[in-house]
Amino acid sequence: MELDKQKIMKPKVSVILPIYNQSSQIEYLFEQYISNLENLNVTWELLFVVNGSKDDSHKKALVFSKQNPNVKTFNLEKGGWGRAVKFGLENAQGELVCYTNSARTVVEDLILVLKCALANDDIVIKTTRVIRESFVRKIGSILYNYENRKLLGTPLWDVNGTPKVIPAKYLDGLTVISEGDLIDAEIMAKLYRKNVQLVEILITSTKRISGKSTTKFSSALKMYTGLFKLKNQI
Repeated sequence: MELDKQKIMKPKVSVILPIYNQSSQIEYLFEQYISNLENLNVTWELLFVVNGSKDDSHKKALVFSKQNPNVKTFNLEKGGWGRAVKFGLENAQGELVCYTNSARTVVEDLILVLKCALANDDIVIKTTRVIRESFVRKIGSILYNYENRKLLGTPLWDVNGTPKVIPAKYLDGLTVISEGDLIDAEIMAKLYRKNVQLVEILITSTKRISGKSTTKFSSALKMYTGLFKLKNQI
């Protein structure tokens, strides 16, 4: 009875997890996120957004989603971080919408951000990574965030840092055009221009749940140059 009631209630929290070639991690993600979300004592939904995976991530995610009515699985033919996030934002039903990098996020960090958001649903809360995998990545991040400040005016130390939690009321009427790695820069810039308060929480987690970063020199270069185009678009 309680489970059926929760199923039909509007979720308080939506968590979007883009999935890319993570078949071996699906069970781990399912177990970790379900157990921790249940401890929040609020209604919730978990969205697995499989995007362009070449393995059986979608098949496995479907199996686990059938075990809990709060878990939904979607499959996008084309890959891309931005495409998965955008789809998740369009389909999330929660009052607080969270998205994060499922390959890199430590679930304890996610719960910390969600608890802060539940305590104040008038602000956007995100994480800022203070430790990087390498010196090169640290320098690259500093340059990218400096460029964001200069071109878009976004006063953040880590634009791409996740988890991010956004009250759904701020997403209403927010048109997202990016389907690639610039989606975080676009969303943060547009929210800031709407005078939404952006709050950053420092995290030191460096553990990677699965795989290797897909951000290469070529993709980083596209992000640097892409910000100029994004500035003109928004």
